Order: sequence, then structure tokens, then C-alpha cells
Amino acid sequence: MSQKPLFHFEVSERKLLLRLFDAVAVLLTLAVVGVIFQFDYFRINGDNWVWTFVLVVYLNFFANVFELYDLQKADRFDTVVKNIILTTSLVVLFYILTPFFTPSLPENRLQIIFFYLSILGALLLWRSLYVSLISSPRFYKRVLVVGDSFDIKLIAQALQKSDPNYVVVGYINTDYSIKTKLDKEDLIRFEIEEFDEAIKKHHINEIVVASAYQKGLMLSLYNKLSDLLKAGFPIRDYTQVYEEITHRIPVQNVDKDFYKYFPFSRSNQNKFYILIFRIIDIIVSIFGIIFGVFFIPIVVIGNLVANRGELFYFQERVGKYGEVFKIVKLRTMIKDAESEGPQFAQKDDFRVTRFGRFLRRSRIDEIPQFYNVLMGDMSLIGPRPERPVFVKELSEMIPFYDTRHVVKPGLTGWAQVMANYGDSFDDSLEKLQYDLYYIKHRGVFLDLNIILKTLSTVIFFRGQ
Repeated sequence: MSQKPLFHFEVSERKLLLRLFDAVAVLLTLAVVGVIFQFDYFRINGDNWVWTFVLVVYLNFFANVFELYDLQKADRFDTVVKNIILTTSLVVLFYILTPFFTPSLPENRLQIIFFYLSILGALLLWRSLYVSLISSPRFYKRVLVVGDSFDIKLIAQALQKSDPNYVVVGYINTDYSIKTKLDKEDLIRFEIEEFDEAIKKHHINEIVVASAYQKGLMLSLYNKLSDLLKAGFPIRDYTQVYEEITHRIPVQNVDKDFYKYFPFSRSNQNKFYILIFRIIDIIVSIFGIIFGVFFIPIVVIGNLVANRGELFYFQERVGKYGEVFKIVKLRTMIKDAESEGPQFAQKDDFRVTRFGRFLRRSRIDEIPQFYNVLMGDMSLIGPRPERPVFVKELSEMIPFYDTRHVVKPGLTGWAQVMANYGDSFDDSLEKLQYDLYYIKHRGVFLDLNIILKTLSTVIFFRGQ
């Protein structure tokens, strides 16, 4: 019999738990250190509440940038240690460099070391407890999927990849005409008659319904689910669960229920949101262009030595409402890179020069696109603009691909910070799922999240 779980923390609950106890652990440790070692650089009291507030803000901001709230990484202590050291270092540095909002530097500089080690030790201790306790199997959510067997395995893989604490134990097939080949160690197939026993024996926390939308559920199975629902057992629709956990829209399951997948969003028609965002686009793009000017000498020299061609290149891309515009980028490939016709850039593409690879990984090659943002062809955040020839091909193969053009393309986007680099059909489908999620849920908080994740991408040199 499988191990009985205590209870399960949802994704939002675990993120809140991490944020809350990061702050509590740091403040509690600083308070204890202050009493034991007469540490007076940082004091928690009503007179100096701003000090505490600024420290928590810095901690939250840099913990976001260095991915301490990424649940896939929060479960791996080796990754967490590196990110904690980076977070602590930046928090302390910015804290001592803003004395108007923080305490003045003490005469005894050893207190700064105490301050640094207290924050570092508190985060390391708390996160080690999180990995060993909260991330252990006793807190996993154990799920039973009810639906057609054609993509049960893909459903399980997608959900567990996005949330390591989400375990699909097995499934009940609602379409006997479709056979699924599963290995013995894979998901368990249950029959309808085994429903109640399976829930008890395998300690199921939730049922996810992913049945065929044309046929619906069998009457006997529907009655079972209805009885469980009336008894208070959690039963959820697969599309809702998929979107919540993966932050993607499952367009691969499109059928008659078009409305479930189409990315409706109030923000797309919110004139105030659009106006404010346009103002931010203009301000940031002006600063971006000024910032880019300082890189010009370095880029010119590198281009002359390594690329030996024109510094800039212009390429047609598809923008909002399908209108074509010319994007400007720093050239990163060899001459005549597309002598055999248009083709997707690939990971470790042989056409990219060494200097071009540096420009791509650091995202410096994107700086000229601030001009496109300033001109209104692009925005800071949105789906990445694709070339017309590829848009035509992908639109014929992938449902809703053209829907990404209902908003302006972006310098960065949800797909850029969430999806892996790839050049296949499956990779394009995954990126579209993220793009449609952004279009559906776009708003201030999601935009801020993308900006923070973009900073992480630049810092960790993950540019593509």
C-alpha cells in the first residue's frame, strides 16, 4: 500500500509559505543575534519599522530574481544554496547602500558580517527544512485522472513536470475503443468498479476529469463522481488544473469546447491599462536606447573581429493584427546564414559566431529592438514576433496560432522566460500555450513576474 500523505500544499500555498517563512526566519534570527551578541546595527522595533520593511522588500525582490520561489528549483537544495548566497549578497549590498531608508553603517564593521551571516544562516536552515519536510512525499498531492487514455501519460508528465509535488497515481479510462500501452511501473489503470477502493488504498487527494468532450462520461461513472462531489471530495476539470499548474493553455485538446481555450482577457480591451503600458514602453525604450549606446564601441570591435559583416540587420516579422514590420537586431550569424532559405534558429546553431553567441546569451543583441518598441511596432512584454513564412506554416499546423497576434509582440514574454529553447513542432506548441496564457491573464502582476524572470534569464546567461 502506498504511503498515506498528511495533507497537500497547493502551488500558491507553497509559494506563500516560502515567502512568509523566508522573512520570518531572517527577522527572527536577526532578533536573536541582536540579543545574544549585542548586535545593534539592525533593530526590530516600532521606531525603526522602515528598516524592517525595506529589508523584507529587498529580500522578496532578490529572492524572486534568483528563483528562490521557483518550486521546481526549491526542491533541490544544491540549487537553492547557490541562489541563497546570491540573494543574501545582493540584499546586504543594497541594504547598506541605501542609508536614507536603512541604518547608518556601524563603526564596528564586524556587525555587517554578523548581519550577512545571520540572513544567510536563517535562509539556509529554513530552506533545508523545507526540502526535507514540505517537499517530501508525505505532502504530495495524489491524483486520479478520469478520461480517455489517448493522452493520460502526457497529462501526467505535464503536470508532474510543472509541479514535482503533484503525483498522478493512475487513471480510469472512459473510452474502451482506445488502448494505451503503459509500462508496468507507469500509471495504474483502474476499472469503474474499483473507484472507491482505489481512492482509499492509494490515498487519493483529488480527481481530475479529462474525458472526451464529444462523448462525455459514462452514466455509471458520472453517478460515482456525483456522489463523491456531494460528499465534499475535490473533483476538478483537467483544463482548469492544467492551466493553474503549468501556466499554459492546453490548445492541443481543442475540440467542440472552443470557449474553454480561447484566451479571453479584459486587459486586451482595457484602455487605461493599454495607455499606461504604452507610456512605460516609451520611457523604458528611451532609456534602453541610451543604455545601448554605451555598448556600441564594444559591439563594433567584436563585430569587426568575429562577425566581419554589417553590424545591424533588418528582418520582417509579424506584429499586432498580422501586420508585418521590420525588426532591427545586432547581427549574430555568419554571412549568408540563410543561403539555403529561411530556417529556424537551433540550439548551438553552427551559423552563430562565438561573439554572436555571447550577444545572444547576454541578450545584448535584443537592445536595438527598443527602437521597435519606441516606434510602437512592439511592446516590452508580449509574444515574440515570428517571421511571416514560419507564421504561415505554424498557423496551418497548430490551432489558435494566429491568436498570438491580438496583442503587440514583445521584447520579452511569458514563453521566453518559461519555455525551453527548441525548434520542433512540440516546442512551438509549448511556446504558443504560454503565449495564450499571457494573453488570457495579462495584467500588472503577470507583467511584473515576467520582468523579474527576465532579469533571472539575463543574470544566469540563459539567452537564446
